[in-house]
This record gives sequence, C-alpha cells and structure tokens, in this order.
Amino acid sequence: MSPEIRHGLARARRRFAIFLSMQICGCGVMLWAIFGPRDYLLFSTISGLALCIISLSALLLLSRQGFRDLLMRLTALSQENAATKQVEELFEMTDMLQAAESNADAAQILRATTSSLVPEFGAALYVFNVSMDRLDLVESWNEPEGFEPDQVIVPTNCWALKRGYPHVNATTPGSLCCHHATAIIRTVEIPMLAKGQTFGLLIFADRTNDPDTNIEGLKRVGRALADSMSLALSNISLRDSLKKQTLRDPLTGLFNRRFMDEVLEEATKDRDRDKPTSVIMIDLDDFKKLNDEHGHSKADAVLRDVAEVISSSLRSSDTVCRYGGEELIAILPHTNLPDAGRVANILRQKVEGLSKRHNMPITASFGVAEVPNDAARPDDVILLADAALYEAKASGKNCVKLSHPDRGARLQLVEQEREQTIGGASRSHTELTQGAESA
Repeated sequence: MSPEIRHGLARARRRFAIFLSMQICGCGVMLWAIFGPRDYLLFSTISGLALCIISLSALLLLSRQGFRDLLMRLTALSQENAATKQVEELFEMTDMLQAAESNADAAQILRATTSSLVPEFGAALYVFNVSMDRLDLVESWNEPEGFEPDQVIVPTNCWALKRGYPHVNATTPGSLCCHHATAIIRTVEIPMLAKGQTFGLLIFADRTNDPDTNIEGLKRVGRALADSMSLALSNISLRDSLKKQTLRDPLTGLFNRRFMDEVLEEATKDRDRDKPTSVIMIDLDDFKKLNDEHGHSKADAVLRDVAEVISSSLRSSDTVCRYGGEELIAILPHTNLPDAGRVANILRQKVEGLSKRHNMPITASFGVAEVPNDAARPDDVILLADAALYEAKASGKNCVKLSHPDRGARLQLVEQEREQTIGGASRSHTELTQGAESA
C-alpha cells in the first residue's frame, strides 16, 4: 500500500474516533438525564441531543472532506503512476534506440512507443537528406482520415523548423499554419535538435478531432520523444559518415577500390548469363602532362569534374569507383557488353565536353569487359577491361574498345592452366610425402 493511501486511512480512523467519542458522551448525558435527578432532566436531554446532533454534523463534514481528500490523493497518485509509466517507456525507448542501425530502425522503435504513450495521435517522422535542403519522410503510422503526410518537406515552409520550437497547426480560421499542413487536421510539429544541429521533424496528427485534447501534455511527451530521437539520429548520421569515409575517395567522392572489390564479388556470384554485369575502365588521356603544365590543383579540379559527370550520367544501380590515380571504374549490373559499349561512348562525349569549361583539351579512353560471359573472376574481368583500355590508348586515345571474345577465351584457358598447375603441384606434394613416409 502506498504512503498516500496509508496516510488517508489514518486520518479517516482519527475522525471516526472523534465521532465515536462525541456519540458516547452524548449518550452518557442522555442516560444521566433519564436516571439522574429530575431537576436536571430538561437540561440534560437538550444537552445530549445537541451533542449527538453536533457529532453527526461533524461526522458528515469530516466524511465529505475526507472523501474529497482521498479522491484528490488517488487522482494525484494515478497521475503520478501514469507519469512514472511514461518515464519508464521513454527510458526503454532510449535504450532501444542505441541498437538502431538506420533511420528505419529508429522509426520502428518510435512507432511502438508513440502507439503506447499517445494512442490518440498519429505520427510521421522526417529526416534531413545529405545536402540538408529538404526533409524526407521515413515512416508514418496511425494517420487519421484526411491526413496524408508529404513525402518531402522544404525547411522554409515549416514554422517549427524556422523557429526551432514546437508549433501547433490549428484548424481554426486565421491561425498560423505551415504550408505543408492539412487544414482539416490539427497537427503538432516538433523539431529534433541535437548538438546544435537539426536532424529531423516529428509531426503528431490529432485523431480525435476534439478541441479539449491535451495538446500541452502532448508537447511535453513529444519533446521528450524528439530529444531521444535526435540523439539516435545523430549517432546514425555519425556512423554513416564514418562508413562513407572508409568506402569513398576523399578527392572525388567516388567509392574506393575496397568497395569496388565487394561489388564485383557480388556480381560474380550471379551465374545467370541473361543478366550479365559489365565493367568500364576509364583513364584520362595525358593527365600527367596536364598535371605538370597546370599544377595539382587544376588536375584535381578536372578529376573531380570528370567523376561528377560520369556518376551523374549513370543509373542509381550503377557503381563508380576510383581505381587509382586518374583511372576510374564503372560497374553496370544487368548490362551486356554492347549496351555497356554504348554507355561508355556517351560518357566519352560528356568527358570531352568538359574541355570548354576548363579551356583545355580533356579526353578519356575507355575499356569495357563483361562478367560472367568473358570472365568469371573479379580479377579477370578487371584484366580484360584493362587490356581493352590499353588497346584504346594504342588506337589514338579518346575512344572506346570492347573486350574481344578471343581474349576471354584465352583468359579461360589461362584459368584452366592455373587450376591444372595447382592440381599438379598438389599431386606432386602428395607423392613426395608418400615417398618420404615409405622411405
């Protein structure tokens, strides 16, 4: 039993003892009036009745006040228990968010918590993109009818983001609302801030459509949810940034050779010849001369522009990596050799188009190979693309060369010889071991 209830019961017992004492006194006075001297009969009777009436009135007053106090204490205790439950669930959510590896994981944890703490509100989670010029919708849940969250929100259209404080989009005429808000649904928008940076936006939509809904209580809970989410999103962003630093080239922003090896390894696992993967090796022509005549800063600027042109011209499923120096590699999944050759020729023209921007001739040579038709191993397809690239260099540069079928056949022959050599070495080692044992 809680201390508040024990204290209320003790007060009730004291009041009952006072009432019982007054009743006993009143009854005693009335008995004395009946069996005592007749001279005091009237006075004793009136005194006893008055004492009984006073005690009854006091009991009624004390009982009403005690009931009111007990009800207030029970209400306060209920609110305290509800607040304690909210704090426990918030702590549990914060602990779970430490294991979130992506924004989708964080949204899933947030969804479970909001469904328990504020079931009368729907919610939507927005997170800033890499360039910090828009917020993308991660997930929404429990949306009321008429509330359809936008897929993208521009920060300049949101009062909560511009002010850095929670903002209520009311449905009353003349109220200040965000441009993306729905006029028929009341929403509360809370920015998620951490370490002096805004990471996203949390939107709550009222499902009850009741003007008496406790918006201030929602703001308190919403701010606590936003604080926990902002720290989680900050950690996720930091992990993603560190991961990108280990997988991307700092100069061009392209993937590095480590990531290229992983992508090619996955591509060679697909043995379906109807879905081949092509590799385009790209090398800037006369890059050393450009470096010597115009300096490293100019050469770096040209290399960055070439990397940007190539990466922006390919599909989102394609991968562009910096192989080393001025050599780049593009990996095109589900693309055969002829199609990859046409893509390489388009890239060649776009690279040549940079000449006007830099006021100097900028060209590149391209070598194209295919896996698994030409080669089955990642190293082999790189060798084939490199051989085609050198053929393009020997043909006058600024052109595209495809890997020849006979080159792939020769590579398969080399692979067979390699396996035979390994097998022969193993047999020789076994024979020598057996001979030593018999000796």
